Order: sequence, then C-alpha cells, then structure tokens
Amino acid sequence: YMLTLPQETGERFTEFYLLGSEGKATDYPEELRLGEEGKVIMGIVNRESQKVNYQVEIAIDGTTNAEIGPILLDQGEKREQEVTFIPTKVGDNQTVDFLLYQEGEALSREQLRLWINVRE
Repeated sequence: YMLTLPQETGERFTEFYLLGSEGKATDYPEELRLGEEGKVIMGIVNRESQKVNYQVEIAIDGTTNAEIGPILLDQGEKREQEVTFIPTKVGDNQTVDFLLYQEGEALSREQLRLWINVRE
C-alpha cells in the first residue's frame, strides 16, 4: 500500500521498498544455493524536504553481506536499482535485512526483511 500526503502537511519521510525481479511486490528470492546471488530491486524516494545522503546495509542473519551507497537524492528524487546479496551458509529461514541509513544514522523504522532458505 502507498499513501500519498499533500505537500502542505509538512511531514518529512523516506519511502524505502523492495521489488522482485519483475519490478513488482512479488517473486522475491526464497530458495537459493550456497554462493548463489539473490537479487531484488531496491527503491528509495526522498520526501525529507531537503537533499539527503543515504546508505544501505544488507545483512544476512545479522552479518553484513553488502553495503550500497552513498546515494545522494534531492527532495522528491527517486532511485530504483538492482541489488544483490550472496548467502555464506546453509540453512532455513535466514533473515535478509535491508537497513537504511540517513547521513550516518540508522532509521529504525526503515528496515526491510526477507527470509531465505539456502541449500548446498
């Protein structure tokens, strides 16, 4: 779901989302082989009323797997890009967290999570 608020409300926020390989909110990687790349499309939209520098950390089961950025966006600017992660151990229900940082500070409300099963 997406909620669009009128600009005059003064509310500042960042849109942060993941899309599957077809550019839709489906078909996320769920089953991977050890060492196989998982791919998603990550989107960020700056609604903070100012230019913002973002960074994204991808962590699998709490261990940093990849870092993306810096991503400098003007007010209202949107960036979508394919990002990848590679599991390093076999196991079921591993969490893949996408953590958004703004100017070096974690935005706790801006965390996205996928679950994957990894086979030999």
